[in-house]
Amino acid sequence: MAEPLSIAFVLFPHVTQLDLTGPVQVFSSVPGATLHLAWKTIAPVPTDSVLTLLPTTTFADCPQSDIICIPGGFGVDAILNDDEVIGFIRRQAAGASYITSVCTGSLALGAAGLLDGYRAATHWSARECLALFGATVSTERVCIDRNRITGGGVTAGIDFALTVVSQLLDRPTAEAIQLRLEYNPAPPFSAGSPDTAPPEVLSRMLERIAPFRTRRVEAAERAASRLARTAG
Repeated sequence: MAEPLSIAFVLFPHVTQLDLTGPVQVFSSVPGATLHLAWKTIAPVPTDSVLTLLPTTTFADCPQSDIICIPGGFGVDAILNDDEVIGFIRRQAAGASYITSVCTGSLALGAAGLLDGYRAATHWSARECLALFGATVSTERVCIDRNRITGGGVTAGIDFALTVVSQLLDRPTAEAIQLRLEYNPAPPFSAGSPDTAPPEVLSRMLERIAPFRTRRVEAAERAASRLARTAG
């Protein structure tokens, strides 16, 4: 793009910080790019780890950006039915060149009515929720469908952001950022997917997250019902 990029991220309590900070690190390396971390207020926002993040702007003051990006995390459940958050996402999406997400952030795009008829990726544990919003589930690490770019779970955020840079600028720029970050993953185990994780590891994880999945599905179902009433 001829003009410097402007990227707006939505912050919310209990966001998975790597969903956000991975792409932020990539986009911060784009010459001239301006990043906005938006929330209802500029008070510190707790993440799902020990880290606390500071918004740089409020929803009311955030300028229109070229890219709107929604990270994921357990906190997504609470924003799916939050009119203030969903309204901000819709307003930004109306003028954005790319509408994007990382991990379960795609569910917020769905709740805003922005994934109906689109392919989209999300964390493997949340795929059943996407169909509630009219989306077709993609198991790709980064899914591109027209101007929707959605990343899979957590660490896919770096792949996602590099892909976005290659789309909006060019591949050499994205490759230079990848080199600067020494992003050359070689995981010590092949347990990063339910398809490759040892069965006993997958079983333990499914048992551990079962209550959270139930809560998420319930929140997504409420959001889908609200969306259907609005459309009707």
